[in-house]
Amino acid sequence: VGFGAAFLTTCAFVPQVMMVWRQRGAPGISTGMYTMFIVGIALWLVYGLALRSWPMVIANGITLLLALSILGMKLYFERASRGI
Repeated sequence: VGFGAAFLTTCAFVPQVMMVWRQRGAPGISTGMYTMFIVGIALWLVYGLALRSWPMVIANGITLLLALSILGMKLYFERASRGI
C-alpha cells in the first residue's frame, strides 16, 4: 500500500514538470504554495529517514526533486522573460 501510494503521488508531478518545461513558464503556479510544499516534503523526507520507512523516503525524495525542478523552472523562466 505504501509503495503504491508513493508511486502514484510522486508520478503525479511528472506531467506538471513536462508542461512547465514545454511551455517555458508557469504563471499559474503559486511561488508561495510551492515553497511551502517543498518545505513540507523535505520535513516528510526527514521523518521518513528517522523512521527508516523506505517508501516514504523514496517517494518524498523524488517528489522533492520534482517540486524543486518545477519551482526552479518557474523562477528561471520568469527571470528570462523579463530579460534579467
